[in-house]
Amino acid sequence: MINFSDTQFIKGAHTLQQCLPDTGREVAIAGRSNVGKSSALNVITGSKGLARTSKQPGRTQQINYFELGERQYLVDLPGYGYAKVPPKVRQHWDETLSAYFESRQSLEGLLVIIDARHPMKELDQQLIEWVADIGIPVHCLLTKADKLSKGQAASALQKTRALLALIDPEISVQPFSAVDHRGLNEAQEKIRQWLIS
Repeated sequence: MINFSDTQFIKGAHTLQQCLPDTGREVAIAGRSNVGKSSALNVITGSKGLARTSKQPGRTQQINYFELGERQYLVDLPGYGYAKVPPKVRQHWDETLSAYFESRQSLEGLLVIIDARHPMKELDQQLIEWVADIGIPVHCLLTKADKLSKGQAASALQKTRALLALIDPEISVQPFSAVDHRGLNEAQEKIRQWLIS
């Protein structure tokens, strides 16, 4: 049984060696730096201040572990593609996240956060292709769906689903909004499936 409202921040890691022991189950959350990743995490867990939100993209500069249950974790990964960070820092995170995805035995699935108002960017596609090729299940949240009309939201979902099908037919996608909580139950259920099954 998972109670999302009991989620607690456990640890921030700057290197793979600082991560929690590779036991139990974890679901990672990734996305470009300005797509509402922290807001999505806060809504999913029902805690406004759990993950820091900021108008300045790229605030997440470490691997943040949040515990949902006994040895069950959500892992907030550093944003990519926008944050104004020095090249050395960017290289460090590229290498660290590569090692994380390729070696982490506890990783049961990856939530990729994509802004519904914009097509899937090249960096999103590269990450999804790479992770899917490793064999990690992927589920995409099209955030900020509340900012689109019903027709626009349906079109964004259809286009993204078609692109993802070319990568791997098993990849799933859904609309999501941190404002009106659209898609919240579906996102939580996907996380439950990964952490419990």
